[in-house]
Amino acid sequence: MTQEQKFQAKIDEEIRIEPKDWMPEAYRKTLIRQISQHAHSEIVGMLPEGNWITRAPSLRRKVALLAKVQDEAGHGLYLYSAAETLGAERDDMIEDLHSGKAKYSSIFNYPTLTWADIGAIGWLVDGAAIMNQVPLCRCSYGPYARAMVRVCKEESFHQRQGYEIMLTLAKGTEEQKAMAQDALNRWWWPSLMMFGPNDKDSKHTQQSMDWKIKRFTNDELRQRFVDMTVPQAEYLGLTVPDPDIKWNEEEGHYDFGKINWEEFWNVVKGNGPCNKQRIRARKKAYDDGAWVREAAMAYAEKRRKRSEAEAGIKVA
Repeated sequence: MTQEQKFQAKIDEEIRIEPKDWMPEAYRKTLIRQISQHAHSEIVGMLPEGNWITRAPSLRRKVALLAKVQDEAGHGLYLYSAAETLGAERDDMIEDLHSGKAKYSSIFNYPTLTWADIGAIGWLVDGAAIMNQVPLCRCSYGPYARAMVRVCKEESFHQRQGYEIMLTLAKGTEEQKAMAQDALNRWWWPSLMMFGPNDKDSKHTQQSMDWKIKRFTNDELRQRFVDMTVPQAEYLGLTVPDPDIKWNEEEGHYDFGKINWEEFWNVVKGNGPCNKQRIRARKKAYDDGAWVREAAMAYAEKRRKRSEAEAGIKVA
């Protein structure tokens, strides 16, 4: 039996792959691409919401949003660390993000125009993220799977926080309900795009399924999201902006309209409403934080030399 066959046999037997285990180079590269893009999405995803921290309508909302943005930063750090176990260098991953070589979720290239957008992001975007990420807790690569356990627990709070904001607005004044409906109108289709291209157009899906990096296809997850979210919108008294939405009794699912894939690919290629703004903000934050990284490195080096000196004295 070849190494590749032994590797696949472990996958098929649901045995986790760990960093020191042998793995095909293509498996390693696939994971680095996916995990780093996931990390980038968490970090860039802080920007649309961070924009509203100073404008939250109450102290309670401000504290909750601060906690959520802090969680997203932590998720990014977990995931960069998971990618590093595969031999990736964090500086290289960040450089790939800044240069445009690496991608992040297309959803974060849309603007947050009102407070209702913060609710819509929590409800829809984090709801879609949970749909994507819960199966990753069973990913074949151990460090990624273990990181996702905590990430998913925290994302579930984010989703409930967003839905509660939308519920409050929907039960408020006519103006507040209209604001909630407008946010749903603008975030619905980008949220469906979060699951990636249709299965027939996804070049990575089948291999990732075989390796059990993914457990469900893009279209399967998208359908689950629609089936979960449409009843929630009905409870809110809001209308999903898709005239083709209807329950299919025979299939046991909601039918829904066609996604504008031209818009999706345009955003992925860097031409969305906020692509340039997001990368510019990330570059500035990285450059502004250079002195902190340099100070930390200098302090670490100072401690290392002191430890070595003390060890030398004890030996003598």
